[in-house]
Amino acid sequence: MNSYKTIIIEKKEGVMKITLNRPRVLNAINTELITDLSHALDDADKDKDVRVIVITGAGDRAFSAGADISSFMELKSVVEAREFARKGFEMVIKRIESIRKPVIAMVNGLALGGGCELAMACDIIVASDKAVFGQPEINVGVLPGWGGMSRLARLVGIHKAKELAFTGDLISAIEAEKIGLINKVVPLEKLEEEVMKIANKLKDKSPIALQIAKETINRSFASDIDDVIMRDVDAFAAMFATEDSKEGVKAFLEKRKPEFKGK
Repeated sequence: MNSYKTIIIEKKEGVMKITLNRPRVLNAINTELITDLSHALDDADKDKDVRVIVITGAGDRAFSAGADISSFMELKSVVEAREFARKGFEMVIKRIESIRKPVIAMVNGLALGGGCELAMACDIIVASDKAVFGQPEINVGVLPGWGGMSRLARLVGIHKAKELAFTGDLISAIEAEKIGLINKVVPLEKLEEEVMKIANKLKDKSPIALQIAKETINRSFASDIDDVIMRDVDAFAAMFATEDSKEGVKAFLEKRKPEFKGK
């Protein structure tokens, strides 16, 4: 098994727990974390002893606050921006959906932007009552790059998805459960217990039956999903040709309100 710098792996009785381990930056997602997570998912898929995968965040503040915004400053062109989005989608989001085993998101805190997209890609989402969800990318002049808008619309409906994407508003775990974004909300102190209860139930099922059930359900929604999501990737990349995106990212890093000019 690989050794990792940005995640922690724990394996016990058929369950592999992957913890995003960048708590000082609210488990923000950078290219190293994308690579580590992708390799961990590959390891889990190949390991016959692993029946269920759980993904969570280190600390009690965040599952993941999304992409590491500081890394956006390194994207010098639309081509680089598209490659950044494509890499995250194919190595992590699509991998979670294609992996043959159930993946549970154990959302302990903030799940914003790419963090929300990561949770939405999982098969089951259980959140603490302290968790917060949202796609606030529009507040810095960019858009979700991993299919977040498309997947959000499929989960909560087109009008609610537009409201969340247009405003960048954040919602509580209770509201997320109400609109169908997540499966269940539990008190923070009961979160791991509840997730392990579900994981233990799943690991006793037929692995082949679970695999086929996952593939069948995903396929029922996936006739055009790859094309749709690649349009999300293109939209994310196109924003990096705009002055608004540069101003939004710069304002975020400078901790001030952005002044968008529609250019």
